[in-house]
Amino acid sequence: MSKEKTVEKQNKNFLSGLFRQQIFIPIAALIILAVFNLIADPSFFKITLGYNSAGDPVLSGYLMTILDYGSELAILAIGMTLVTAASGGQDISVGAAIAIAGSVILRVLCGTNSRPDTLQAPIIVAFLIACVVAMLFGAFNGVLVAYFKIQPMVATLILYTAGRSIAAWINNNELPIVSDPTFSYFGGFIPGIPIPTPFFIAAVCVLVIFLVLKFTTLGLYTQSVGINENSSKLNGLNPTFIKFLTFVILGLCVAVAALIKVSRLSSINYSVIAKDIEMDAILAVALGGNSLSGGKFNMAASILGAYVIQFLTTTLYKFDVQSDALPAYKAVVVILLVVLSTPKVREWLSAVGKKLKQSKTVKEVG
Repeated sequence: MSKEKTVEKQNKNFLSGLFRQQIFIPIAALIILAVFNLIADPSFFKITLGYNSAGDPVLSGYLMTILDYGSELAILAIGMTLVTAASGGQDISVGAAIAIAGSVILRVLCGTNSRPDTLQAPIIVAFLIACVVAMLFGAFNGVLVAYFKIQPMVATLILYTAGRSIAAWINNNELPIVSDPTFSYFGGFIPGIPIPTPFFIAAVCVLVIFLVLKFTTLGLYTQSVGINENSSKLNGLNPTFIKFLTFVILGLCVAVAALIKVSRLSSINYSVIAKDIEMDAILAVALGGNSLSGGKFNMAASILGAYVIQFLTTTLYKFDVQSDALPAYKAVVVILLVVLSTPKVREWLSAVGKKLKQSKTVKEVG
């Protein structure tokens, strides 16, 4: 075999292997969005160094917005990926759960006075209490799904419907405001560091989950339950507990996202906070090439998918798409991803690829 044919074969094998990689989907979507913005308006990629109201240096630009708001979505994508893989369904209550956890944080910090001059408790204490509350609500969803065998979307519909009312009730329908400037650091900038704090929080969460997946059997057990629950039970696993655990982990992710959300404004709007964020989290999982019916997952692809979703959202906003119309655009993306991920479509694409390869071989021989 000549050297040219050997190189050509290696290139074909490389491309073929690349297309089979699960992370190829979000990378391809990222490249398409980047090229589109580069052609439409190269200034999209401009980053400028300025100063905020406190006189601290901050980086601004569309890319920083993606990094900022995509980070909280990446945190949610971690928990949503595990829930999807284990249960074969999605939690649609994360937005309402964020409202509850955020309301708890503000309640602890403000106490009985909705406009306190000083914090009534340390921020870490408020955050830990919010973690416990969010994990309890996650456990509630987990019990309905794992023990009572209710479909995840139906089970989480309860909290989706009642969650924001619960959040308002926690603070007696008042809108508490935290005046302490240190609280705003979690959703803004740490003085002297021009990169948004949510990015660092997300980086810590990503590091933790990758260490957990690497040094524990959580990932293996989650995939086993999602692929075949009965077989995993015969192999000594407890599918019920594993499903329950994934919802609790998602609850913890919700608490972290809630801290970022309420820190941005040092207050809360119960009906607007994290509105429709559950759709973005689910779309991030789907864009990562993960099957929405459960089973094998790729956490890195889901996290990258979260930033791609924010890239898409920021692009749509840049071109003056109304916020009310955003879900429609994202719904189209969801439909395309779900259709492309179905076995029937994948078999058809594989068959088309084989036919093209055979016809090319015939022409080369002829």
